[in-house]
Amino acid sequence: MESISDVKHHEIKTNGIKMHVAEKQGKGPFVLLLHGFPETWFSWHHQIHHLANHGYHVVAPDLRGYGDSDSPPSPSSYTMFHIVADLIGLLDHFNQQQVFVVGHDWGATAAWHLSLFRPDRVKGIVAICVPFFPRDPHIKPTLFFKQSFGDDLYLTQYQEAGRAERAFAKYDCLTVIKKFLLLNKPDVMIAPPGMEIIDHLETPSELPPWITEEELQIYADKFQESGFTGGFNYYRAMDLTWELLAPWQGSKITVPSKFIIGDKDMGYESFSKPYIEGNVMKTLVPDIDVVILEGHHFIQHEKPQQISDEIMSFIQKVAKY
Repeated sequence: MESISDVKHHEIKTNGIKMHVAEKQGKGPFVLLLHGFPETWFSWHHQIHHLANHGYHVVAPDLRGYGDSDSPPSPSSYTMFHIVADLIGLLDHFNQQQVFVVGHDWGATAAWHLSLFRPDRVKGIVAICVPFFPRDPHIKPTLFFKQSFGDDLYLTQYQEAGRAERAFAKYDCLTVIKKFLLLNKPDVMIAPPGMEIIDHLETPSELPPWITEEELQIYADKFQESGFTGGFNYYRAMDLTWELLAPWQGSKITVPSKFIIGDKDMGYESFSKPYIEGNVMKTLVPDIDVVILEGHHFIQHEKPQQISDEIMSFIQKVAKY
């Protein structure tokens, strides 16, 4: 593992919360890295070093609800409007008018919405694993997913306050992190009837070569302190975000974009592939490159050099516009 001792850590105030950010500063363009569930800024430790060593000014926050950032108790404090407002305050703190944004999982969703709400602040976006989905004006997201996948889809189970927290608490945090980060099945995460998703997920007996016990423990230690409720609250705010997004119905992402997904990411083959590889997404995100890599969901860990190279090639391409 690269040394993380040369990464600087700050606590900033933004949008009424305290946010922890990791920073490694080159003299080049500013790159904002946004993590997903269940991770922290450390999700990007490979890319932070690679990008900074090539001259980029790299900042990776713990998003609200995670790590050393504040975790408001109410799910209603986790709409995409809250998350984007946190990020605008972060950019203002660093006196950055326009930046490159890279997001994975929920961080990708945050990056898409930052680009949707404030394209004036975004030079370009690299979204990993989660594409930009249009807002369906007729059905709330949780109802759509429930109708599509049933009551035991992971995000449906997360909706009820306390349910997933109780289920996760049966395991130590290191086991929970292993169950997620080492997930290698391409299927949508659905538990058998009557079973909690965390019980359904397997705990691998051996680690793959791309991650160490030490790295997994870094995540586990943070979630031991913070718990998982902040992360669950993103799922619990989905319908409220949908309600508030009505004025953006039909809006497109206008900034230069790259979308990266692993061919074995959960649900890609069975659910999202036609959308990603067809023409619909390209009509909503006209200036987009789509890259399909061999890999799974946590591909920034699994294929760190490829992801770093894809980010850098995109930045260099956009810089020539």
